Amino acid sequence: MKLNENHIAIFLLFTQCVGIIFVGIFLAAYLAGLPTTAVLHSEPTVRLSLALSGSVLLILSLLTVIMAMFFGGKVKSEKLILHTKIGSLIVAASYFLFTLHATFTLSWIGEWEQFGGSLRFIILVEDISATVGLIFRFAASILAFVMFLFLLFKESLLASSFHRILRTIFVFEGLYWLGLIATAGFSILNFGRILSRSWQILPVIYSLLTSVIPTVLEAVVLPSAFFILAYKLNQNKPINQAIRWGLIICTTMIAVFWLVNTSIWINLLDEKGWGYLTTYPEHFLSFTLTTIGLAALTFYMAYFTKKSSGAKNVHELKIRSIRGIILALGTYFLSNYLIWILFAGDTWNNWYAWFLGHNMDLWMLSLPLLGLPLLFHNDRVN
Repeated sequence: MKLNENHIAIFLLFTQCVGIIFVGIFLAAYLAGLPTTAVLHSEPTVRLSLALSGSVLLILSLLTVIMAMFFGGKVKSEKLILHTKIGSLIVAASYFLFTLHATFTLSWIGEWEQFGGSLRFIILVEDISATVGLIFRFAASILAFVMFLFLLFKESLLASSFHRILRTIFVFEGLYWLGLIATAGFSILNFGRILSRSWQILPVIYSLLTSVIPTVLEAVVLPSAFFILAYKLNQNKPINQAIRWGLIICTTMIAVFWLVNTSIWINLLDEKGWGYLTTYPEHFLSFTLTTIGLAALTFYMAYFTKKSSGAKNVHELKIRSIRGIILALGTYFLSNYLIWILFAGDTWNNWYAWFLGHNMDLWMLSLPLLGLPLLFHNDRVN
């Protein structure tokens, strides 16, 4: 049994409408609390709306995947291309509005005053450095949103304009990650103190895996890769180098998500004890998605990067793998957010304080709305 293009388009439209409702409530819950860190998703009405729309979106996403695997054909319908543009715009809008919230949340100013000694200095430097970087991401998010809004109503941009905007976005995003350099520096200094006090292998490995490696990857390797990509992305140069560095960025970024999120869980379990996971099954699910799910996605992304790094143009990349990666990454953020909304709303710990309050990439829960239409595109379609 094959579904025709109209059936697929109607189902995708319904799924994306539900997604727009969920993402809209999600963003409104954050934006309504400005300029404080207050988020309204704890309010009963908002939480119920998020629970219903998010659950329906997750179910519809699963049904869409099943439909694509067993019933749907690969088609070239302009309707599906339109859905891909809509999905891109939703992701760009989430990137912009979530970053707007982070940029204009001002309650962090002066938070270092409650600490003393060296900790006050560390928090002051880290906050200022990260805020400068965040301003550049805000500028990048504006450019991305305006560009995709334009592409929704126009066929394309001039190649020169498109490359120029993308290069600017990549440079600004690189500067955002570079803003975390203070955190990386303090992590390295702390690692040096550990080495000077003791040569025991376990504390050294623990510090490397939970602090040094993740912060160096996000604050040194990732921005460097963004700057190189911006340099390589030129309409007068072969696209293969830009493709290679784009893949390296994706691999590094997913590895950062895996290592940083896992380190938060490990630090929490050091405090609460590992029995905390069995006491609260929802925490066990979130822990598993992070430590095992993101690890698997990281290794698969690394494999895909190695296999595809020789691609001479974008047509040689397997869209099947790309859409799978987009869906998996977006579903990770979406699932973890819904776990708190549905099951863990009465529980608060350092993991949720990080994931819901300090995680600047939570906007990626909108990624399934881009990945789902790609399931039905012919691999040879531009």
